[in-house]
Amino acid sequence: MIIQNTIRELLNQDKPTVGTHFMLRDPDIPELIGDTQMFDYAEFTAEYTALDMPMLYNLARAAQCGKKPLPLMIKPDMDGQGFWAQAALGAGFKAVLFTDIRTPEDIDEAYRIIRPDIPDVRGEHGVKLRRPALNSYDTEEYLEDLKSIIFCIMLEKNIAFENIDAIFENAKAKGVDMSQWGPVDFGFSRGEPGLAQSPEIKPFEEAFIAKSLEYGLHPRIEIGSVDQAKRYIDLGVRHFCIGWDRFIIRQTFTELGAGMKTLMEKL
Repeated sequence: MIIQNTIRELLNQDKPTVGTHFMLRDPDIPELIGDTQMFDYAEFTAEYTALDMPMLYNLARAAQCGKKPLPLMIKPDMDGQGFWAQAALGAGFKAVLFTDIRTPEDIDEAYRIIRPDIPDVRGEHGVKLRRPALNSYDTEEYLEDLKSIIFCIMLEKNIAFENIDAIFENAKAKGVDMSQWGPVDFGFSRGEPGLAQSPEIKPFEEAFIAKSLEYGLHPRIEIGSVDQAKRYIDLGVRHFCIGWDRFIIRQTFTELGAGMKTLMEKL
């Protein structure tokens, strides 16, 4: 079955979007996220977890079971991005975030992976009898679905920042939808592992946002709390991904445990 790509519909309508991250592999997680009816999509951060193909199918199917059907994005590790991006699209995911972009040629590789193998597009994604073509060779509908996939790139390396104009020029030419800022890896790649948590990161991220807008890309920012969004909105950002399931669980366990520990110490 072909799942409606509601992220694409929102972008086509020039609407803002809000997603959230999950890295736990239990299909209940995307179902619960969808059931809140609060998010436009959820990003499965596959780069940080163990995974297999049946699990991707289970996640994508479960995401459609909440009160609000939830489209999924995958963030694959760069070394296996071709295999896992196409596997996720076959499972029913509707967006791919390509990490570790360093050069304009990395954009070409990502484009090759997710765009259809037809003359006027010249990607290398052919017809695969997975969920979007589960019961027929109706390649017209399959093609339109493939064209609708959200194409996202992540700039998180110092060398990418140095080549940002060339990268974004190619990204615009190749139809990239969203550009994602990665402050932690950016600082790490500069030999400054604490940069992301310091005020010195702000000029870099502000330049990234301004360049994204200059080239007609939608800058997307990851945040951990609602109060962090205001500054980025003032800079022109309209797309956010907020929260990570693993950190939310840890924070809740810590708060519950600390509260009970304080209470029990008084007994």
